[in-house]
Amino acid sequence: MLFIFTGALRGYADIYKYVDEEGVLHFTNVPTSSSYKLFIRESPSKKTNKYSSSKYDHFISEASIKHGVSFNLLKALIKVESNFNPKAVSKAGAMGLMQIMPENFDALKITNPFNPRENILGGTLYLKQLMTRFEGKLPLALAAYNAGPDIVERYKRIPPIKETENYVTKIMKSFYLYKNH
Repeated sequence: MLFIFTGALRGYADIYKYVDEEGVLHFTNVPTSSSYKLFIRESPSKKTNKYSSSKYDHFISEASIKHGVSFNLLKALIKVESNFNPKAVSKAGAMGLMQIMPENFDALKITNPFNPRENILGGTLYLKQLMTRFEGKLPLALAAYNAGPDIVERYKRIPPIKETENYVTKIMKSFYLYKNH
C-alpha cells in the first residue's frame, strides 16, 4: 500500500501528511513528528464554482461501475482537472472534464472530448489502466495521469516534479473530502 491513513479521520479535524524515504504517503490527524505537514485545515473554505459538481454524477456513476473506480475518486479528479468545466482546455492541450490529451483519444474511444459522457468514460478507463499498471498504488496512478506513466516508472515513485506532487496532494485532499462529507 502506498498511502496510509492513521488516526481517526472524522469530521473537520486538521489532517497532516508526509512522504517517507520510500515515497509512501502517510496521513494522520495527530502528527507524531515535524515531518508531517498540514494537508487539510479544519473547516475548509467553500469556494463557489459556476459549474455544478453534481451535474455529471450520472456519468461518473456509470464510469465508476463500468471500470471499477471509486465514484468519489473520479469526482476528486474532475474537480482538480477541470473544476467541472466540460469545455476546459489546458495549456498542454488536454481537453474536457478529465483533461484527456488528444493523442489518447483513439485508445480511449473518444470522438468528442467535450462530450461529458465520452470524456468521463475515457478518462476513467485511462485511470483504471494506470491503476492496473501501478498495481493499485493510487498515488502512483494519479502521478502518471498527470506526468505520464513512463516518468513514474523511471522514478518508481511520485516524480520530484512540484506540479505533480501538488496534483496528487490536491486529488487526495478532494477524494478525502468527497468520501467523508
